Amino acid sequence: MKHFDVLIVGAGPAGLAAAQAAAAQGAQVGIIDDNPLAGGQIWRGGLEQQADPRAPQLWQALSDAQNVEFMPQTRVMYSPQPKHLLVQTPAASLTLHYKKLILATGARERLLPFPGWTLPGVTGAGGLQALSKGGYPLEGKRVVVAGSGPLLLAAAATLKSKGAQIVAIIEQAGTPALARFALGLLPTPSKITQALQLASDLRGVPYLRNSYVHSAHGDGTLQSVQVQRGAERDQETLQCDYLACGYGLLPNVELAQALGCATASSNGQTVVAVDEWQQTSVEDIYCAGEGTGVGGVDLALAEGRIAGFAAAGQQEQARQGFAQRASWRRFAERLARAFVLRPELRTLAGDDTIICRCEDVCHAELRTHTSWRSAKLQTRCGMGPCQGRICGGATDILYGWRPDAVRLPISPTRISSIID
Repeated sequence: MKHFDVLIVGAGPAGLAAAQAAAAQGAQVGIIDDNPLAGGQIWRGGLEQQADPRAPQLWQALSDAQNVEFMPQTRVMYSPQPKHLLVQTPAASLTLHYKKLILATGARERLLPFPGWTLPGVTGAGGLQALSKGGYPLEGKRVVVAGSGPLLLAAAATLKSKGAQIVAIIEQAGTPALARFALGLLPTPSKITQALQLASDLRGVPYLRNSYVHSAHGDGTLQSVQVQRGAERDQETLQCDYLACGYGLLPNVELAQALGCATASSNGQTVVAVDEWQQTSVEDIYCAGEGTGVGGVDLALAEGRIAGFAAAGQQEQARQGFAQRASWRRFAERLARAFVLRPELRTLAGDDTIICRCEDVCHAELRTHTSWRSAKLQTRCGMGPCQGRICGGATDILYGWRPDAVRLPISPTRISSIID
């Protein structure tokens, strides 16, 4: 068993910022993450390689600290007793004891079903971006990037830098909403700089506003996508090798729920409820980053620092980050308003469109049910390997359902890890 003053789950921006803050106060800090490298989804591929200077700076500070231990490729299975986590490493299982716990579990892509979305070649926007950073070959491949939100631009820029030919970026939000969001960037100059850089990187790439993917087509693999254009209902067919499609992010709250932390609804999403110190409803458990609401890297860093200082007992230092956190939360609110999903996206799935990919459950089987529990019992929807992490977001949009319980272990686990 290992013992830590502060244990952090998640090595993305929020988790790393929390670790630096807590370690600077002399706390013995442990960081666990299921990826081989730190950085999370935002700083994937190695912190030293990131253009954002904060990434290598954070990693250098943590690497130099003698009171910080990073445990990669480590997954939480469950909590066998208060202030203990049973985790799985590539080689064995291990129990970690903590005085304070900070959850920085981030978010995942929201994928919405449409005819053809299960074809090989259709991926998440962030998913294909992550694959490309890991070396997946895209040189010369035609890619359509579609969905909603600024992450589409970041994904497209990454894919283009890896040699992909970006056929088009398809944004479901309309021009008025995008214009309001652009004006709302004035209080955050750093975001304007990022936007201008992305515009430069994507010069010449068609950007289709007020549009969305209606369906994907191909004989065994993706060959084309049909795009619905604007209020005129014009349709356009785009030939492509890949469709990278994502409709924003969903907070990962399963571990928090399993530990008994209260959740709340924010901008139509389930988030972990926290107080001003980022503390959850469970004593000595904190949450920072996308788990408390999707807001981007700057909000994640601000919340992580506050949580780290508070967990180390330094409330006054934590308080110094309140104003910055408030500023980035306002940005998150503007983001949510600008990219709210249009109602047409709820009507794309046909009766034979698969909703639960793990168990091959179609729309026709699900739409007759009145709740997640009923559908789960009768069709096994949400009972596959992803445990509802993919279809849960889809059924929320399509039917207004949300998973009502967390099944343990939190992630797929070796039997030997449980019986050791």
